[in-house]
Amino acid sequence: MLFSKVILINLYSALSTIGSDAAETLSQSGQHIAPRIGLCLAGTFILASLCSANDQTLGVLKGGFQSFTTPRPATADQWEIRKTELRKTLKRLLGETPPLFTPEVTIHKREAKDGYTLERFTFDNGVGDRVYGYMLIPAGHKGRGPAILYNHYHGGKYKQGKEEVLIKAFSKLDFATGEELARKGYVVQAIDAYAFGERRSQGPAGKKEEGGRTESSLFKTFLWEGRTLWGMMVRDDLLALNYLASRREVDPDRIAAMGMSMGSTRTWWAAALDDRIKVAVSVACLTRYQNLIAKGSVRNHGIYYYVPNMLKERIDTESVIGLIAPRPHLTLTGDQDEGSPADGVQIINAFQEDLYKCYGKNQNFRGLLYAGVDHTYTPQMWEETLRWLQTHL
Repeated sequence: MLFSKVILINLYSALSTIGSDAAETLSQSGQHIAPRIGLCLAGTFILASLCSANDQTLGVLKGGFQSFTTPRPATADQWEIRKTELRKTLKRLLGETPPLFTPEVTIHKREAKDGYTLERFTFDNGVGDRVYGYMLIPAGHKGRGPAILYNHYHGGKYKQGKEEVLIKAFSKLDFATGEELARKGYVVQAIDAYAFGERRSQGPAGKKEEGGRTESSLFKTFLWEGRTLWGMMVRDDLLALNYLASRREVDPDRIAAMGMSMGSTRTWWAAALDDRIKVAVSVACLTRYQNLIAKGSVRNHGIYYYVPNMLKERIDTESVIGLIAPRPHLTLTGDQDEGSPADGVQIINAFQEDLYKCYGKNQNFRGLLYAGVDHTYTPQMWEETLRWLQTHL
């Protein structure tokens, strides 16, 4: 399927006078596949094929569940109509989360650091839980500038949480990512997710449990209450976005979201649900649910991650991420990442490429699959991240 589509696109490229956008390659088994190019023009047979192509199904999955493919819209207008219904469905599946609001924040401490000022803040999320966060403001910052909603990863490092922006949190990177972003002129905000950092004992048992046990208890409790842990985590991220957008240092039209692993998933869910996130960078955790089941890798994601009835509603990851289109989105994944089967990553990225072509915004999506790379953040990925932010934010 992918190979035949590449042929069609290359044929269109040869017949047209329109040049290719920035070259993009996908690494698969060490080979490079040329980028698919073209515009979604009404009445053009080749391009209509691109916008409505489907992927092969995976057959019957565990539990007798019949796998499905996600139909691709023929036009951007068709996708915009589907977006409205998709968002309604996702919000229902996430549970009965309380309304959003702009939090009243208490800034507890300001510290001058090398190249930035660090603010430590808290706010109440409206259900009695205190959210702890950091704000990194570039030294000499004046007026309103670009900002990043930085989402920390999981990795079982419950004590770490938002500290990720201040420490060398990635084995292949010899610097603190949040600090580097602040020194490059971005206002950076990070909060602790439920069960992490200063919220490790924020479950129903209070200080009697922490970290993973808190996470498990919250998952169960919220289900009883008609909510989901994931829905409440994303809600906190959107509350943090509300605060970030209200800051006098921030241009609300220049806000990005980014993260690795759980931070990646937090990023693409938040960006899917809120158009104020103008740019997204998702490193790892580009996981297509059906492919994860087919590969027997469901164990590679924590319990917090699962939203009931997603597949029953015939919604897989490509649909959620597709809600970001046509805003700029960069995905960076290793083909040896057990939590993101490569065949699923290819389907997700291909789906996005077709969507962005329909919008005539090819340059706004870039999906890279790195050969021989597992669940990690490499220097090459970091350089791609910086280039993406510089170009689009």
